[in-house]
Amino acid sequence: MKIAVDAMGGDFAPEQIVFGAVRAAKKYGCEVVLVGDEPKIREVLTHESGWEKLGISIHHTTQVIEMGEHPADAVRTKKDSSVVVATRLVKDGECDAVLSAGSTGAAVTAAQLILRRIKGIGRPTIATPMPTPKGVTLLLDSGANVDSKPEHLVQSGMMGSIYAEYVFGVKSPRVGLLNIGEEETKGNEQAKATYQLLKGMHTINFCGNAEGRDVPKGNFDVVICDGFVGNVVLKFAEGLAKTILRLIKEAIKDGGILAKLGALMLMPTLKKLAKRLDVTEYGGAPLLGVNGCCIISHGSSNAKSICSAIGVANGYVNGDVLAHIRDTLTKEEILTNDGEKN
Repeated sequence: MKIAVDAMGGDFAPEQIVFGAVRAAKKYGCEVVLVGDEPKIREVLTHESGWEKLGISIHHTTQVIEMGEHPADAVRTKKDSSVVVATRLVKDGECDAVLSAGSTGAAVTAAQLILRRIKGIGRPTIATPMPTPKGVTLLLDSGANVDSKPEHLVQSGMMGSIYAEYVFGVKSPRVGLLNIGEEETKGNEQAKATYQLLKGMHTINFCGNAEGRDVPKGNFDVVICDGFVGNVVLKFAEGLAKTILRLIKEAIKDGGILAKLGALMLMPTLKKLAKRLDVTEYGGAPLLGVNGCCIISHGSSNAKSICSAIGVANGYVNGDVLAHIRDTLTKEEILTNDGEKN
């Protein structure tokens, strides 16, 4: 397996991106193509002995799409940018997946313009795993589309269900529609219309409305919403997790000797809790609905996050997610972006 990595995308590029790619090459045994400014990438690689034997190569590019640029304009005008070239390597069959921690808008736009949408899919969706006591809840869309029609949300539910089954190994994943109440009549017009469409689906296990508290509890395996709401939920959860861990540390620090002794005894448990809440354990989220594997990573990704994200790409490709989505679309009549059935 060969992964194209946008080495210039992210707050800590190229250092953390390159270090994470080297770690992933060692851990997963995959080939990695580092796409970006070759001199800068090679300078970072001087700190990694033996990288040449790990199946790591460099594809030089001369441009970078910055976070503040308009995604569509930048993708169209900066043909030699790292994210555009990395995506094209997948399109041309030279790589199996592309990963970027740069501008989410640019990565999504590049995937849609270069890889194109799967026939029958109205809009691609970002599927982000969120840790729960029961494993993970897959939240989608978590940022690709701020506005979604009911048919787009239905397609998100279908694709999220497939991803949960073939990557996380969940049989008949429980799919929920994020709403303000459990009752079928709750919510805005979008939610009520989506509910009726989901009820008619034959290829997913739709279990009704999911309230906000159901997400961290793990009462559903897949929770669907539009990208505006999903991104707010995701960032709130990330902030809350960090705040809880900080409050625990402050309480121990201010609690005196008994608190410190108690924390020492609980250290293994606290480390497990921190790991469960650590977003770097997953590192990236797949963009479902395009003709290829595209993994979106957080802009602040460190080496551990990038390594984990490459693991996500491995899971997507090995789970043959793309083929399963295409196959399901032939079995289920789902409205497309144009209001027609595929």
